[in-house]
Amino acid sequence: MVGMSFAFHTSGYSIERYEWDEEMNRIRKIMVAYDFSDYSKEALEFAAKLADELKNDLMIVNVINQRDVDALQRAEIESAGFSADRFIKDNEKDRMERINEIVEKISVKDLSVEIKIKIGVPFRELVQTVKDSGVDLVVMGRKGRSNLAGVFFGTTAEKMFRHCPVPLLSLRENMSR
Repeated sequence: MVGMSFAFHTSGYSIERYEWDEEMNRIRKIMVAYDFSDYSKEALEFAAKLADELKNDLMIVNVINQRDVDALQRAEIESAGFSADRFIKDNEKDRMERINEIVEKISVKDLSVEIKIKIGVPFRELVQTVKDSGVDLVVMGRKGRSNLAGVFFGTTAEKMFRHCPVPLLSLRENMSR
C-alpha cells in the first residue's frame, strides 16, 4: 500500500505502528481463514496480533467442506443409527471449542473476536463471508491441510487470491521462526 510505514517483526509477532495512510485507517475488521493446519494457526496468531495492534475486530472462519458433508450423508444411508446431521452438529461444536481454546492461548488485550463455522465449498464460503460481514482484510496461510483434491482442483488459497474482493495477506510458512 502506497504511503504506508509499517513494520512487522515476525519473531514473536511484535508489530510496530509508525505511520498510516488513509487506506490502512479504513481497515476495521480482519478475517482469518482457519482450518486447524499449522499454517492457519500461524495466520491466526498473526491476524490476532495485527487486529489487536490496529484496534480492529477479528473474525475467525472455519469451513466444514461440503465434500465431507456429502460423504457423511451417503454413510447415513448405508448405516442404520448413524445421523449425519448429529455428527455435523457435534463437529461444529467441537471446532468452536477448539478455536476458543486457541484464542484463549493467544495473548491479546481487549480483542473483539467473532467465530463462524460454515458448511460448503471452502473458498466460496470464505468469499461470501467477506462480502456479508464487512471484512476489510483477509489473512490466511499459504496453504492448509493438503489433500489430493487440491492437486486436481486448486487450493483454497489459490482460489481466494483470484476471487477475494478485499486485500488478502498470505503468510509464508514458518513465519514465527
